[in-house]
Amino acid sequence: MFFLLNILGVLIVAGLVFLCSPAKRKIKWRSLLSLFIVELVITWFMLSTSIGTWIINKIAAFFSWLVSCANDGIAFAFPSVMANDTVDFFFSALMPIIFIVTFFDILSYFGIMTWIIDKVGWVISKISGLPKMESFFSIQMMFLGNTEALAVIREQLIVLKSQRLLTFGIMSMSSVSGSILGAYLSMVPAEYVFAAIPLNCLNALLLASILNPVEVSKEEDIVYVPPKEEKKDFFSTISNSMLVGINMVIVILAMVIGYVAITSCLNGILGFFVHGLTIQKIFGIIFSPFAFLLGLGTHDAMYVASLMGIKISTNEFVAMMDLKSHLKDMSPHTIAVTVTFLTSFANFSTVGMIYGTYNSIFGESSSSIIGKNVWKLLVSGMAVSLLSAMIVGLFVW
Repeated sequence: MFFLLNILGVLIVAGLVFLCSPAKRKIKWRSLLSLFIVELVITWFMLSTSIGTWIINKIAAFFSWLVSCANDGIAFAFPSVMANDTVDFFFSALMPIIFIVTFFDILSYFGIMTWIIDKVGWVISKISGLPKMESFFSIQMMFLGNTEALAVIREQLIVLKSQRLLTFGIMSMSSVSGSILGAYLSMVPAEYVFAAIPLNCLNALLLASILNPVEVSKEEDIVYVPPKEEKKDFFSTISNSMLVGINMVIVILAMVIGYVAITSCLNGILGFFVHGLTIQKIFGIIFSPFAFLLGLGTHDAMYVASLMGIKISTNEFVAMMDLKSHLKDMSPHTIAVTVTFLTSFANFSTVGMIYGTYNSIFGESSSSIIGKNVWKLLVSGMAVSLLSAMIVGLFVW
């Protein structure tokens, strides 16, 4: 029964996004079906084969090594803190971001990351038949994050029509930066984090093509390559990366503290009027239909629904911190779909980040396309997370 609910969930999410599309006749169904089949094959390979499991374990071990390297730097600055048996979230999950951002920027500086993004993006474009630039961007934002990926291709974005610009904004809702993976792995199982990453990438492309189908001519279907003149020297690059990393740490820390405090405050106010009422319970009711469609029982569905609401209204860190303490009491299927759903940047604050990035790159006139279509960004972000979780749920019981 629950498996059938999971399948039904995939159809309902796709159907709801289709109903939201303003240009249903322009949707390229053959391309989208190709993408969906690729997603099923990738998920099956990663979660149901020994080779796929081995690859995920190796990738997880690689990121664990990166975190251990970061911990050596943290221990040098804070030896007494890192010597403790348990280390606070700030040091265990956030501080490693400084080194991991720098590491990925070094790969980009020497062209390694650029080569990977370019080749994988080309493969996706060939398989799906969708525009090269959008396919390229779906891979780029997966490694670099939404605002960073937008900044890298800003020169080409400037000349695009506003309707096509909206596609990139919609896709940006479902990004995951490689620099943040170390923080995720300190809280939730690695296999589902790494399963979510390619699924989010492909689902962002798939659902954006439904929500905002755009015709792209062959002349327009090109990928921007930054000129060599834009390249800084190596030491300037890594120094700037470290500063970017610490800024990310501060922003995330501020958001976690602020949103947890706001949630506590709201719970206090709600409890004053209705005993036992919390924001988590309200979100549990609102999102419970979608949680049931993940193939969950009543108890798990209500809890996962509350995490969905926490993620959308605050961020995935707050939800993952809550989930971490409940993992031992949850079934493999519940863990798989919940972790997959939480692994993305889809929330209200991300809309603000995307709008701010567009405003800084294009000016207020062009960035208004985001302001006028906030609902599309939110629908896409929620739908991508749900669809990725439902696909993973089909293979884990």
